Amino acid sequence: MRRRLSLEDVIRQPAPGLDHPTAAAFAPGGGAVVYLQSADGTLVQSLWWHDLGSGDRRVLAGPTAATDAETALTHEEQLRRERRRTSELGVTEFAWSTDVTSRALLVPRAGEALVAVLGEGVPQLAPLPGVAGTSCTVLSPDGSLLAFVRDGDLWVAPVGPLAAGPVRRLTDDAEPGVTNGLAEYVAAEELGRFDGLWWAADGGAIAYAHVDERDVPPFLIAHLGAEQPRHEEHRYPFAGGPNARVSLHVAVVGGGQPRPVDLPLAPGDYLARVVARPQGGWWAAVMPRAQRALAWWSVAPDGSAAPGWTEEGAPWMNLDDDTRVLSDGRILRSTEVTGFRHLELRLPDGTPDRRLTDGTWMITAVVHVDEAREEVLFLGTRDGATQRHLYAVPLGAPEPVADPPRLTTEPGWHSVVFSRDGEAWLDSWSSLEQAPTVVVRERDGPARATLHQPSSTPGEIGVAPPQLMELLAADGATPLHAALYLPEPSAGDPPPCVVWVYGGPHAQYVRDSWEVTVAMLRQYLASAGAAVLVVDNRGSANRGIAFEAPLAGQLGREEVADQAAAVRQLAARGQIDATRVGVTGGSYGGFMTLMCMAREPSLFRVGAAISPVTDWDGYDTAYTERYLGMPDANPDGYRASAATTYVGAIVGELLIVHGALDENVHLRHSVRLLTALQAAGTNAAFVLLGDQRHRMRGHQALHARDRATAAHLLRGLGLALPEDLGNDGAPIPPPSP
Repeated sequence: MRRRLSLEDVIRQPAPGLDHPTAAAFAPGGGAVVYLQSADGTLVQSLWWHDLGSGDRRVLAGPTAATDAETALTHEEQLRRERRRTSELGVTEFAWSTDVTSRALLVPRAGEALVAVLGEGVPQLAPLPGVAGTSCTVLSPDGSLLAFVRDGDLWVAPVGPLAAGPVRRLTDDAEPGVTNGLAEYVAAEELGRFDGLWWAADGGAIAYAHVDERDVPPFLIAHLGAEQPRHEEHRYPFAGGPNARVSLHVAVVGGGQPRPVDLPLAPGDYLARVVARPQGGWWAAVMPRAQRALAWWSVAPDGSAAPGWTEEGAPWMNLDDDTRVLSDGRILRSTEVTGFRHLELRLPDGTPDRRLTDGTWMITAVVHVDEAREEVLFLGTRDGATQRHLYAVPLGAPEPVADPPRLTTEPGWHSVVFSRDGEAWLDSWSSLEQAPTVVVRERDGPARATLHQPSSTPGEIGVAPPQLMELLAADGATPLHAALYLPEPSAGDPPPCVVWVYGGPHAQYVRDSWEVTVAMLRQYLASAGAAVLVVDNRGSANRGIAFEAPLAGQLGREEVADQAAAVRQLAARGQIDATRVGVTGGSYGGFMTLMCMAREPSLFRVGAAISPVTDWDGYDTAYTERYLGMPDANPDGYRASAATTYVGAIVGELLIVHGALDENVHLRHSVRLLTALQAAGTNAAFVLLGDQRHRMRGHQALHARDRATAAHLLRGLGLALPEDLGNDGAPIPPPSP
């Protein structure tokens, strides 16, 4: 029998079994692996060195007073962590220089840059002189220079024991609203482009993004809970309004004035991707504001540009990070021209050469291009979208390969990193039944070393893995992937159900991975007697363009229909009680919570919306316009996609939880909703977390959020509250050691 979980079980981080090495990478030469992991099972990480020959393991860099608490981080670092969805503290990133023969290691930490050049033995990291207060740091390919951004301008510093010369400033035109070398808000938040500077392959020049946000009206966020009230200013581009003006420039490291690159970037367009070429220069991709095309341009080291090729997509373009330029200039790309993301090869001038893969499955990540073996290694969904496996395909395949050989063997969810020479790879994998395991494997042989073995089983932590199943969408034909968490069986009626939803694009919740098993608030609700259903409705990621396309032009219609259809199917099977159904989710899932309660009020009787988008005219340009177009061109779609349009239909018990400092989905969304509810003669319970942003962090905040959510849902479903929810006024206990 499973044990009754406590709220402390829910909010403890990391979740059970998720204290494994992450972000692992081979050291040059392949004799060691470096990775991030906590030394004490908390969120505070260190950088570790693991010698694969001896098995010795030691810390290369650990946390400091400036990195081991949220309150110690700078405002800029807090926002950067928001864009990258980072909750970990201490050392959170590192990078090796990328040339095959280079051996420099970089660890950004609290605005400084720790560097080492690998010789014999373990590298010794030390702060680079003259480098402090940085917003971004990137090693040159050979590791001899470090580019960094300070106060909005681009600088370079020498690296290594033989480094000579001063720290030099390459740009000098930064001012409030103008930066060089940084990604603008929507590039990082919505386009998956976190970088704003790119070294040339020979280290002689840097291409960088010049961002002018001065046309974007400021949006103020008040810190009303602080001892001294203050506000922060954000240049947030609302749908239909002005975007930041972004241009690509090139700075020659040896000196001279930076030059703008003549790319066709109209006001509002996006600099989507920049990829260095081994032969010199870069490929740069420009995406028009409508996001229906991607134009690739060849950029020379002197800043001149020539058109390459253009990709088109409907109803929108999904961006990727799969572009690789081979040593002979050929270009490996992944595109969705077939309706599923697949690999293609282009000649050095960009003209098509051949398609490499095909089928009703998709590439999810290119992990290695082995030119010596003439093959590409990638992760994909060939064996089902709920799993991830490693596959290989020849670069010279005469016909597209529909059934590539699979290299991973264990069922579940794999993440893979290769050594530089392709002779070894690191496999981090888990499943619903198995906590993460991290193994180093030989390319053509057995496992070489085990870096981490599971520390937990479902039974040891008192949970049961959810059941994976297929249900049908509202169209009666499209299969949907679902996960069902069931309470302990009883002889009585079917249990009530909580639908745990995200439902939006670019997300997949249903996976055969350990993270799904240790979703502890879902497990807590199940331990209290509720079934919990998670469904990836149409519009979700990794099922192909046709699966995503129903969202085009209106949000919250087909997604709600699919969630309701899934609930009714389970009820028809006798697995849940359709008269007692609740719904909860965060961000887009918060929006979906509201839309489920408004569009299906007889089905969804209680809901908890966390940081919900309520009106899409209040969300950002790049995301909103991708799916709804411009507000003046689709006013009916915006109106039909707004939760405030339907507030009069909400009859169930609604809870809203929002962070006052949310710079992504502003608190304004929930205030507008509350205002509309009151105007309609109804109301909702509201929990305001005064010091929280969109990704909520910290013991107190997580306790308040999850306690309110669980109590509201269980009470609304007619279930007895667990003891730790029985007194709403009880003090919050301190964190468990």
